[in-house]
Amino acid sequence: MCGIVGYNGNRQAYPVIINGLKRLEYRGYDSAGICLVNGETKIYKQKGKVADLEKHIGDSPINGTIGIGHTRWATHGEPNDTNAHPHISMKGKFTIIHNGIIENYIHLKNRLERRGYKFNSDTDTEILVNLIEYIYLKGNISAEIAVRLALTKVVGAYGIVVICEDEPNTLIAARKGSPLVIGVGDNEYFVASDATPIIEYTNSVIFLNDNDVAIIRKNELILKTIMNEALEPNIQKLDLDIEEIEKNGFDHFMLKEIFEQPRSIMDTFRGRISADHKNIHLGGLFQVLPRLVKAKRIILIGCGTSWHAALVGEYLIEEFARIPVEVEYASEFRYRNPIIFKDDIVIAISQSGETADTLAAIRLAREAGALVLGICNVVGSSIPRETDAGVFTHAGPEIGVASTKAFTAQVTVLTLIAMLLGRKRNVITQERYEQLICEMVAVPDKIEKILESNEKVENIARMFIESTNFLYLGRGYFFPVALEGALKLKEISYIHAEGYPAAEMKHGPIALIDEKMPVVVIAPQDSSYEKVVSNVQEVKARKGVVISIVTEGDTVIRSMSDYTIEIPKASEIVESLLAVIPLQLLAYHIALMRGCNVDQPRNLAKSVTVE
Repeated sequence: MCGIVGYNGNRQAYPVIINGLKRLEYRGYDSAGICLVNGETKIYKQKGKVADLEKHIGDSPINGTIGIGHTRWATHGEPNDTNAHPHISMKGKFTIIHNGIIENYIHLKNRLERRGYKFNSDTDTEILVNLIEYIYLKGNISAEIAVRLALTKVVGAYGIVVICEDEPNTLIAARKGSPLVIGVGDNEYFVASDATPIIEYTNSVIFLNDNDVAIIRKNELILKTIMNEALEPNIQKLDLDIEEIEKNGFDHFMLKEIFEQPRSIMDTFRGRISADHKNIHLGGLFQVLPRLVKAKRIILIGCGTSWHAALVGEYLIEEFARIPVEVEYASEFRYRNPIIFKDDIVIAISQSGETADTLAAIRLAREAGALVLGICNVVGSSIPRETDAGVFTHAGPEIGVASTKAFTAQVTVLTLIAMLLGRKRNVITQERYEQLICEMVAVPDKIEKILESNEKVENIARMFIESTNFLYLGRGYFFPVALEGALKLKEISYIHAEGYPAAEMKHGPIALIDEKMPVVVIAPQDSSYEKVVSNVQEVKARKGVVISIVTEGDTVIRSMSDYTIEIPKASEIVESLLAVIPLQLLAYHIALMRGCNVDQPRNLAKSVTVE
């Protein structure tokens, strides 16, 4: 959730930190704050976005070559100036920024109150910074030791950066469950929640592991564990271009990322489909492929959009590989005492690779002895490091909070897995295999064609900006697409929307349909087309307003619909990738016309690193 930035070097820290916070604002935008050290410690913080913080600072002196910054997604305590980070300890010895949740904060707070500590905010973070100070003053020890000892008493998740008044040339960073990456420059160091604030200064990074502590000085970096075991830095090179995290002429990141999908899908299958379109090679699964081919059951886990991608994967794998598949919300999986066999394959799906619920589900599955694989977009994140094998999606950075290209990249990977397993298990012939591969290769060009209808979708969207409810219907592969379309609309426009299997409409939702109810019907000409025709007739009989997604040249559903958007004809195995594009555009334009912030919808954050 929250975004963290820190700098220790020779340049002025403020521009590094404030620009870094803008790049991390997708992780939370309830409040923002910075701390700069220049002989004295100065803290500026403000409710609202980073732009509000800049206005608050105004012409204040902001010099200093050491500093930390934070953009908040509120957990404990409402968004306000007092609860904004950084937080300073009662006696002023320590300043901290924190991403995560301290679960035993009440217990720690009670102990500190008995020792005379008082608290100004409602946050769990203020308890942690005071715990560090208490241990520091009582033990007459170094700041590093105080931080490490305090963290041994903490239950929960954290990514923190700490400054001690008595050691003002040092940043102390630590992580458990919340991501932190350190950028290594020329006699300078950066620390952040992810690489986006770092890439314009250096492409050399160190990804901290759980229970790692970094002591960062201008000319020195020391890594160790919380238990004081020395660590060797593992410096990696980032494959990330600064242009990938800019808008590049688009009004919003979301629109840019919708239009990037032809490229992101191509990048996801490039190098994995042979030049002659006869084979699929997934190098990340090479070592585990024999076990995957023999699997008796596959469990797909994810949250939000990743869960919808998993539902598409269920249809794909069961149809083409004939392996039973179960799809689980990661957030429920660990709490319902699931039955996991040692020969199960568990595939975790996450854009960020840091989703707390998904990581917890991974650990549960590994403890049970299952083979755990990951589908993830972020190299160096926790999920690729905690799984036995996996496949990266190569969608590139996704800055818009509402996921678009991550969904289609995840579905692309699941499609490749389904096709590969289908061939390896002799469920599909080589001829059919090659036909399906060609269908996959043709997807980017077909999406380019769909994107040409953007203006038409915008005109349709204009008709529904006053709507308060939407219903999305689809059958087969298009049921998960209906769910995803509804999620996109509610996330960014704040219009209530629900996705349903089209046949389930008669079992409740049909009671809602009247002349004010827009119904989005996803109805390409697949094997269930005639059934969907009947569903559309049922909607129209009750005066519902129908927006249909149809195959080019369709005349039957077009004649019954109030509005239609066409997609190119394609095999069922890839049609979900095509059908979701107009739904993303529809949500985007409706939200924009309603005056909503499409990149930073209220109450949401991009990387959900807390439960």
